Amino acid sequence: MPVVQIVTTGGTIASRVDPESGAAVPVVKADELVAQVPVLSEIAEIRVTEFSLIGSWNMTPARMAALARTVRDLLAEPETAGVVVTHGTDTMEESAFALSLLLGWAGPVVFTGAMLNASEPGFDGPRNLVAAVRVAADPAARELGTVVVLNNEIHAARDVTKSHTTALDTFVSPGLGPLGIVDDRGVWLRRQPTQALPPLPLVDPVPGVYLIKMAAGMEDLLLRAALQGQARGVVVEASGTGNVYEPWEDAIADLLAAGIPVVVVSRCPGGRVTFTYGGRGGGRALTALGVISGGDLSGPKARLALMFALGAGWDRERVRAYFAQLTGD
Repeated sequence: MPVVQIVTTGGTIASRVDPESGAAVPVVKADELVAQVPVLSEIAEIRVTEFSLIGSWNMTPARMAALARTVRDLLAEPETAGVVVTHGTDTMEESAFALSLLLGWAGPVVFTGAMLNASEPGFDGPRNLVAAVRVAADPAARELGTVVVLNNEIHAARDVTKSHTTALDTFVSPGLGPLGIVDDRGVWLRRQPTQALPPLPLVDPVPGVYLIKMAAGMEDLLLRAALQGQARGVVVEASGTGNVYEPWEDAIADLLAAGIPVVVVSRCPGGRVTFTYGGRGGGRALTALGVISGGDLSGPKARLALMFALGAGWDRERVRAYFAQLTGD
C-alpha cells in the first residue's frame, strides 16, 4: 500500500468543546485523530507526526517555515507517496501557499481540516481527512504540488481562499474553480495548476513585513507608522486595479526612498492589478514611484512571498523579478 504521512498542527479538526467554558479548543492529539478514522488503513499505510496543537490564528510565517522543513524531510523518505497536513481553516490558505513557495512541485502535499469541531453533529473532519489521504496516495496528484482538499474539492494552494466564516464549502478558487474532485472512486482532475511556482530557498522569513488595506479617505497613518518602525517591507491592498487615496502616494514614496519594498495588490477578491489610472494616487503614479506589482495575489499571500524573498537576502530588483515570475506580469 502507498505510505501517506499525516502531519497534524491543530485547528478545528482537532478541537472539542470544553464543557466548562463552552469554547471549542484543540485537544485531540495526532494518534487519536487518526484512530477516529479507521477506514484510512484501507487506503494507505498511515504514519503520523504531531507538529503542533494550536488554533491556526496562531500560525506564523516562522512556524510555516518549520512546517515546510518537516514536510520536506518526510517527502524525502523513499516510501512516502504523499503528505497530508491537518490545519485550522483560518490561515490554511496562507500555510499552504507558504509551503508551495518553499517546496515548489515537491509533493503531493495536501492540506485539510474541518469547519465543524468534533463535538458538533455532522463533524466533517473524518470525511475531509479520508479525501485528503485519497489525494495524497493517488499517482495522479503527484504533479500538483501543494493543494487544499475540503468538501471533496481539490484546490491549488496559489488560488484558494476561505470565502465564508462557517460554510462547509468555504474554500474556493475565484475565477478558476477547483483543480478537481475526490470521491469513493478516486481523484478526478479537471485541470492542472495554472502556473508553476518558482521555488524559494527554504529560509526563515524576514519579520516586520506589514499588510495595510486601503479604504476610502483613510489617512496614511499606518504607512507612516511602518516607515517610523523601520519596516522591512509593506504590502498595500489598493482599490480596484491598483489605486490609493492620494495622500498615500507621498507615504509610499517615502517608504521606497528609505529602501523599503512596497508590493501593491488589489483588495478585490478577483482580478489583478493593472495600474491603469493616472492622477494622484493612481496606479500609473505608483508604478512611476517603483512599487512592485503583486498581480492577482491576495494581500496575505503577497506578504508571505515578500517575507520569504527578503529572507533569502534578495534586493529589491531581484524581489521585483521574482514577483513578476510568480504572478506572470
